[in-house]
Amino acid sequence: MESCCVVYRPRNPQATALYRLLDCYYEKVKGLWDEVFESRFGFWRSFVEQAVFRYLDCGIFERGFARVRCRRCREEYLLAFSCKGRGLCPSCSAKRGAAFGAFLANEVIEDVGHTHWTFTIPKMLRPYFMHHRELLGNLCGAAYETLRELMAAAVDEGDGFRIGMVAVVQTFGELMNVHPHVHALATRGGWDASGTWLPVPYVNEGAAERLFRHKVIKLLRDVGLLSEKRIELLLSWRPRACGARTSH
Repeated sequence: MESCCVVYRPRNPQATALYRLLDCYYEKVKGLWDEVFESRFGFWRSFVEQAVFRYLDCGIFERGFARVRCRRCREEYLLAFSCKGRGLCPSCSAKRGAAFGAFLANEVIEDVGHTHWTFTIPKMLRPYFMHHRELLGNLCGAAYETLRELMAAAVDEGDGFRIGMVAVVQTFGELMNVHPHVHALATRGGWDASGTWLPVPYVNEGAAERLFRHKVIKLLRDVGLLSEKRIELLLSWRPRACGARTSH
């Protein structure tokens, strides 16, 4: 009789480069952080230790497991506990990413045109958001309002106009440097107060950049982190104070 259970092949996390790296060097890096790394990467965050230790236990049978049994054929296997973490653990992150992607596609995203936006801020402003992480949510809000206002103006709508957006803050760059920025999937248009869809095929990146710059500077000024003199310095630079770009 054919078994109704799928063959389960447990992974071997101890064999991965990431596991060996953290297992060997985590404590050493933590001990040197304040002296060597804090000035460049920001202060040590307490949740890091919990995330690392949970990852080092993830998929290890000695750290705990469940016995899974099929009710029909009684075939069974052992399943090691996972950390269910986000970001650090490749296995759990992949599962969460797939589940979240399916949720967005099936439950959230409307069948309309979308564009991927990236909103960046200059090096001079990045420490404010790394040391005041409660402002990262406001950074997403600034990105949303930037696109909403520009699209509303394009279709001659007011405050009742709304767009769809899924946004996430990423706090590091390709080289793991401090680089808080926003990735956003936004609709190419929006809905008026009556719920009618109004397409906006194009948003000028230069206009988005200038409006986002204004909103970020205003945010930091309103919470007392930027003085008027520092704002004048920022606005006098030739390089972009804040950036906004799209990819399709």
